[in-house]
Parts: sequence; structure tokens; C-alpha cells
Amino acid sequence: MVTHHQVRQVVPPWVLAAARRAGRLRRVLPEVYVDAGRVATGTGRVLPLSALDPNLRHRAVLAYLAETGGFSHTTALDVWGLRRQPPGEPIHVSVPAGSSLRSLPGLVVHHRRALPLRVWRGAPVSQLENSLVDAWPLLSAAERPGPAIQAVNDRRTTPQRIGAALDTVPRLAGRAALRILLDRLAAGCRSALEIWGHDHVLTGPGMPSFKRQVRIRVGRRTVYLDVYAERERVDIELDGATSHADARQRETDLRRDALLATMGILVVRFSHARLTGQPDEVRAEILSILANRRG
Repeated sequence: MVTHHQVRQVVPPWVLAAARRAGRLRRVLPEVYVDAGRVATGTGRVLPLSALDPNLRHRAVLAYLAETGGFSHTTALDVWGLRRQPPGEPIHVSVPAGSSLRSLPGLVVHHRRALPLRVWRGAPVSQLENSLVDAWPLLSAAERPGPAIQAVNDRRTTPQRIGAALDTVPRLAGRAALRILLDRLAAGCRSALEIWGHDHVLTGPGMPSFKRQVRIRVGRRTVYLDVYAERERVDIELDGATSHADARQRETDLRRDALLATMGILVVRFSHARLTGQPDEVRAEILSILANRRG
């Protein structure tokens, strides 16, 4: 990849023009060119950004920005490692409000008065919290929670910091749903299943105020309890749709549950299928177990 400015530093303008006419260089963005030998698709002198591999596509966009702005929105989530951006999606960048750069096919340019950027793995990118907020309305309803949940679970940010970024975008589409997600994460939920369980099973009449992600020291081990009823000493574990499928994981769970039993803590597990398919029955079982433990 090379820019017009870079070429002019080392050869006369006609060399670039000749390389373009011969098809050795192909333009992807204004004054940004790639080696035709690196691209095995498309015809003509101008290539769509989607024809490039992800690394080259990002390099081409950064060359076009010329140190003005950085990746944002769903592209920023890709840079942060929170969601792989499919080739068909446009690249999103944010630039200062006064910039003359404009959107092009395959490239969406957002003009911002405030532009909180940092460098991550060599690329300028919007702050993690701003990336999560900006990308929210661009994702499908099913995709939206994942990046924020992962970022909080990895301890790269907190629900409070994401909420502060959300406060700067009062007209964000889907704002109410994001606020609910942040409330659930702040309450200790750490997966989409836990959030679903919180909303449909674990709250309401008769349910105690559960503690979530409670840290327990058992001998030399540290164990985290998904949903803990402290008075009744009951740990409710919500197993995901794909978790605990192999024998080794099952053995690990059994040993963990046995260790907790030595401390008088009863572990009750509910599968994804039961929790989502029979919420009323699960709720009744939990209430019965808690009442029995209190007795």
C-alpha cells in the first residue's frame, strides 16, 4: 500500500501515473493505492475496500485519514477485539468536526466535536466506552449485549464508565435498552443468560435480594458464585447453552460443588434449556428450596 504523497517523495509523478495505467497499482481511496499483486479480485483501476484483507483495509483507511481521527463504532469494536467485523460491513471512522473528509463507498466518516481517541495495538481508535455506545444502534438486537458483557467481564471497563459515555449521547437509538443492560451488569450479572434469569426468574414476590459473583475462599481455591442467597446459603448456577458439555468440565463442576458443600453451601444448577424453557417451574423450585433451607 502506498499514498500519492509517499510516491511523490521518491519518484516523479509520471511514474505513479504509468503504474496505474499498467494496472500495477489500484486505487482504493483518494490518493491511496495498493499493489495489484496483493489483490486477486475485481477489475478496473478502483477497488472497493471490501476486496482487501482486514489488515490491508485498515492500513488503507489510516493512510486516507493521514493522522486525522481514528476507527470508531463497529470498526472500533473489531480493533478492541470485542467483535469481528464482517467484510461486507463499512469501515467507520470519526474525525474532528471541521475535517473535510467525507464518507465514501465502504467508508463511513463521522464528524465529532469531541473526539476521545487512544492508540490500541498501533491504531488510533475511539475510547473503549465510546466505541461500545456508538456501535450499539448499528448492531442487531441479538448482537448488542455481547461486546459490553465481554468488556466488563475482562475488567477492561465498568458499567459506570460505559454509562458516563452514554450520558454524552442523549439521543442514541436504543438508549433505554443499553441502560437496562448496564443496570444488570452493575448488579453483578455476567452473561446474557444471567440477565435473562434476573429479569424472568430471580426477581419478584418471594425472591430474596441475591448477591452475584460472590467471591468465596475454599481452602486454597477461590470460587465465584453466580447467584447467592446468603441467608439460605444457596448458590444458584446458570449453565449456558454450550457450557459443561464435556466430561472434564463436568468433573470440575462436581469437585467445586463438593467443596462448597463442606462449607454448608448448597449448589443448585439450572441448564439454559430449563431456565428459558420452563421459567415458571424453575422459579417454583427455587422458592421451594429457599423455604426448605430457611426451615
